[in-house]
Amino acid sequence: MVRRRWYHYIPLCLAIAMICAPHPSLLVIFVNYYYRARNSPLYGALHLSVVYTLTFLAFCSLIVVLVRDPGPVSGDKARGEEASGLADGEDESFLEALLAPPEGEEAYGPGKWCKKCDAPKPERAHHCGTCGRCVLRMDHHCMWLGHRCIGHRTHASFVHFLFCITILAAYVAILCSRVVYWSFTHPLDIDETTPIHAISLALYGIVIGMVIGSFLGYHVYLVTTNQTTLESLSPFWLLRHMPPLPDSADARRLSNPPVEHELSFEQRMLVRDAHRHIRLYDVGWRKNWAQVFGWSRPWGWVHRLVFGGSCTGDGRTFPRHPRADEMLSRLAAGLVSADKDR
Repeated sequence: MVRRRWYHYIPLCLAIAMICAPHPSLLVIFVNYYYRARNSPLYGALHLSVVYTLTFLAFCSLIVVLVRDPGPVSGDKARGEEASGLADGEDESFLEALLAPPEGEEAYGPGKWCKKCDAPKPERAHHCGTCGRCVLRMDHHCMWLGHRCIGHRTHASFVHFLFCITILAAYVAILCSRVVYWSFTHPLDIDETTPIHAISLALYGIVIGMVIGSFLGYHVYLVTTNQTTLESLSPFWLLRHMPPLPDSADARRLSNPPVEHELSFEQRMLVRDAHRHIRLYDVGWRKNWAQVFGWSRPWGWVHRLVFGGSCTGDGRTFPRHPRADEMLSRLAAGLVSADKDR
């Protein structure tokens, strides 16, 4: 694992500062607008409690993302080292080496062995070059959260963090917009500084809400279809899950399974088009959300509202779409058919 330097945490400190920065101005608005101008301390306290509750929930999920390992593959690495290495002091004869079982990618299959970690790579796991390790069900590497990977055990908390920040930004923007409107219609009933704070926070909330909200919308789509960011953006990852190609004497031989650089333009377009329709792990939106956020009971999502939860299962095997094998077989036949015309 790559050791993080102090400068890797600068984006994280900046993100925390952006979350905390509006609160002094919010306190000014609550005091001057709700307490002094409107004489409504109860409404001010209610809005203040909502803001700080959302802030608390955002920090809860942020702490989970920072503290929890996104998805360790250490157990598989130990088994890989045990299978590939010999104990200290043991000598291997020529006959033992000749009769030894296959190791590495030859034993586990293409795409199921990490050459950098020299260990088995479970299903949906990816190697992060920045962290120098494999991560179970890796979604992406996030520089804003302490240069950590978002994976099997932290994806739900990451989505929860995005949701809390988006709702908080929208709430602050709406709240401050109402203060701005009231200030312009009652200019003599409020001081000069409160509208400036309100305008600044309204614009700040709109910008943050649009930026983080669009990112949240994308991850809601990923959770609903049971995809990761890497799986959504990389259509050629389907090749590692393809069944054996149909035999054809007329077709140009491809690797089995095919490799991206071997494909022609027509075959690449075929894979890209299939990627829009093949959702290997989509088992229905209800089960997808339950799987990502880790609940199995009807009301199991309630306590997940605090920190987001984590994915169910061991992160190494996942249920598949009932027609996934059929669609992959159709794609394999299409690649062979397109290969005949090359």
